[in-house]
Amino acid sequence: MFKENPVLLWSVEDVCIWAESERFTVQVLECLRAEQIDGCTLMHLTENDIRDLRYKLNYAFKFSDIKKLSLATKKLSNAATTHCPGHHYPQINYGNCNSNCVHSGDLNLVNDYYDNRSSPPLSVNGRSSVPPLELFKTAVSLGYSFVVTWITSFVMVIVHERVPDMKRYPPLPDIFLDNVPTIPWAFHMCEITGTILFSVWAVVCIFHKYRTVLLRRFFGIAGTVFLLRCVTMLITSLSVPGTHLTCNQNDFKVDDANITIFEAIELRISRAYTIWSGLGMSIQGVRTCGDYMFSGHTVALTLLNFFITEYTPRNLYFLHTMTWLLNMFGIFFILAAHEHYSIDVFVAFYITSRLFLYYHTLANNQAALMSNDSNRTRIWFPMFSYFESSVDGIIPNEYDTASSMLTGLFSCILYLKDSIMLTTRRFWISQPNLTSPSAKSSSTVLNNNSSKCSVGPKDSSYSASGLINARDFQSISKKDI
Repeated sequence: MFKENPVLLWSVEDVCIWAESERFTVQVLECLRAEQIDGCTLMHLTENDIRDLRYKLNYAFKFSDIKKLSLATKKLSNAATTHCPGHHYPQINYGNCNSNCVHSGDLNLVNDYYDNRSSPPLSVNGRSSVPPLELFKTAVSLGYSFVVTWITSFVMVIVHERVPDMKRYPPLPDIFLDNVPTIPWAFHMCEITGTILFSVWAVVCIFHKYRTVLLRRFFGIAGTVFLLRCVTMLITSLSVPGTHLTCNQNDFKVDDANITIFEAIELRISRAYTIWSGLGMSIQGVRTCGDYMFSGHTVALTLLNFFITEYTPRNLYFLHTMTWLLNMFGIFFILAAHEHYSIDVFVAFYITSRLFLYYHTLANNQAALMSNDSNRTRIWFPMFSYFESSVDGIIPNEYDTASSMLTGLFSCILYLKDSIMLTTRRFWISQPNLTSPSAKSSSTVLNNNSSKCSVGPKDSSYSASGLINARDFQSISKKDI
C-alpha cells in the first residue's frame, strides 16, 4: 500500500494511487503519469509549477484542479514533516507517527528536500538550539567596538575645534529648551542613571548562560550606532544649545604654526585618549562641545534598557518598568541640562531602538531569511551574517547559578594552569642546552673534582661510578626544576 512507504520514496504509480484517493480529475492523473511525477518531485511542487503545467505545457487543467492539487500537496507536505518520537529527524510518512520513520540512506533525501525547500524546523516556539561559545567572534565584536570608540573620541576632538562661535551663533530655537529652565545638576544625574543601567546589564551578562552571544550583539550594535554618530556630528556643526555652556573652539584647536602635521595628530590623539579614558562622561572630568547630532548619552541609555528587557525573563515587570523609567528620566535630564537639542535626543532614541529591533528581528528569523535570500543578507549585512551564522532562533533566557559559575571558573583556572605547565615543559625539553646558571656552576665544580680524583686508568671506573658527571647533573636539574 502506498501509505506504508515514505512519501519521498513513492513511485509514479504510488503518486497516481494517491491522486485517485484524493479524487482528482482524469486530466490531473494523466499529467502526473506523463510527467513522471514521483514522491520526491511531488514534495517539491509549488503552485507556480502547477500553473506552468497548464499554461506552458498546455495540460487541460481547470482552475479548480490547480487549487486542489496545490492544497493537497501542501497538506501532504505538512503531514510528512511531523516528527517521530525519539528521533531527531523528520518523519516522512503519510500515515501516523507510529509508522516507519526514515532511516540511514533515506536521510539524504530528507536533507535534499529541506535544502531545496526551506530551512529545517526550529525547536519549540522558535527558540534557538544551544549556540556554540565562539569566543573569537566575541573578541572580534569587542575589537570592532574598541576601534569605533577610538574613532568617536578622535572625531569629538575635531568637532570641538569646529564648534561655532557662541557670540555669532546663538542657540537654535527649540520647543523644549525654550520652555524648560536649565537644571545644573541634571547632566550628572543622567550619567548616574546610565551607571545604574550598566550595573544591571553587567549582572545579566555575568549570569546569563549565553553571555557570549549577548556581548557579541551588544558590542556590534553599539559600535555601529556610534560609528553612524561620528558621521552625523562631523558633517554638520550645530551651535551650542545652552548659553550656560563654556565652549570655545580654541580649547582644542591646534593653531601653532611651528608644529608639524605629525605633532598636531599626536596632540589630537592625546586629547582623544583623555575623552576615551573618561568614557566621554562629565563626572569623569570630560567636557566637549560640538558633538550634538546625535546624543551619545541617549544611545547608551537606550541600548542598555533594550538589552536588559530583552534578555531577562518577561515576568520581571518591576525590573523592566525600572529600566524604562531610568531611560526616560535620563533623556529628560539631558534636555533639562540643555546639553543637547531635542532633535539630538529624538534621533538618537529612534536610530538606536530601530537598529536594535531590526537586528533582533533578523536574528530571530534568520533560518527563514538565509534560506530564501541568503546572498542579499550576506551582501547588505556582512557583520550580522558572520556574528549570527550559528544562531537559528530566539536566544532563551537561561541563567547559571553562582555555584555552577564558580565551578566553571575553577575548571577554567585549572585548565589554564595545566596548559601553561605543559607548554613550559615542552619548551624546556625542546631546548637541550638550556640550563640554569646554578646547574652550570655545579657541573663545573664536579668536573674539577672528578679530574682531581682521576689519577690513572684504574681510577676511571671509580670516577664513572662514584661521581656524578656534569651531563647526569644537568638531566637531574631539569627534572627537579
